[in-house]
Amino acid sequence: MTVLVTGAAGFIGFHTSLALLARGETVVGIDNVNDYYDVSLKRARLARLGGHDGFSCHEIDIADREAVFGVFASHSDIRGIVHLAAQAGVRYSLINPYAYTHSNIEGHLVLLEAARKLEGLKHFVYASSSSVYGTNTKLPFSIDDRVDTPISIYAATKKSMEMISHAYSHLYGLPLTGLRFFTVYGPWGRPDMAAFLFARKILAGEAIPVFNNGDMRRDFTYIDDIVAGVIGCLDHPPAEGGPKARVYNIGNNRSERLMDYIAEIEKALGRKAKIDFQPMQPGDVKETYADIAATTRDFGFVPKTPIGEGVPRFIDWYCDHYGVKR
Repeated sequence: MTVLVTGAAGFIGFHTSLALLARGETVVGIDNVNDYYDVSLKRARLARLGGHDGFSCHEIDIADREAVFGVFASHSDIRGIVHLAAQAGVRYSLINPYAYTHSNIEGHLVLLEAARKLEGLKHFVYASSSSVYGTNTKLPFSIDDRVDTPISIYAATKKSMEMISHAYSHLYGLPLTGLRFFTVYGPWGRPDMAAFLFARKILAGEAIPVFNNGDMRRDFTYIDDIVAGVIGCLDHPPAEGGPKARVYNIGNNRSERLMDYIAEIEKALGRKAKIDFQPMQPGDVKETYADIAATTRDFGFVPKTPIGEGVPRFIDWYCDHYGVKR
């Protein structure tokens, strides 16, 4: 099967593409390789993917209608879509909100327009976010909860993607599934995320900023578990006669103290962190925790990696990739 993966040079897109290639799928990637973070890391991911005969990549913007329609026209055999390209980051959305409406809303819309004209499409899976739960206080977060109170532009654009998908499913019968990811980490991760930031600052002897004075919890989810969930979902499109638009949580189903996560990084590095406690940041939430009952029921998602295993794997990769001696 030919699968289109957007954001193929990104963290989750890279790992998902590798897993699809490993099981014999043909992967058509799309990525604009922007400079939101270190482009050399994205290039290194693409270089690894490029070593597989079944992989090709188009360096285009998903909001560029002509370019995206051209990719679909040249790959009419696409049967699955895994749409992971997005402008990521809660805090950056306070600085450059236009980047989020451009990529997350306009880009999603362009892909939906292209997909609805594609014959033989079996399933379109796209990345949403746990950020859509906003100010919800009931834990764990359930897909049955209302998500009408986003507190960041990023979250608002992800909720918009879910709503637009529902409309397209209703209008055109597209099989669409949104996955609300919870704090993904692991090898080849994004440099703007906690594990990367903390490791770099600890090794440099710099203080790490810890918000809400450390009173934070996250459902940290290891990349291998995320990929298993994405592919499990792709393999289980909406059933005939059922709703064509669905949303699921993809999380570790375990809310961990941020300070415990930092302790695992310290242990893996063999160094103590200098902590700079700070107040809560605008757009941030105190705790995330995924209810994955529906995800487990409908496509067998069972996360297997606690932070005590996942964090050392990340640190091993980090030290190897950047030549760090511990």
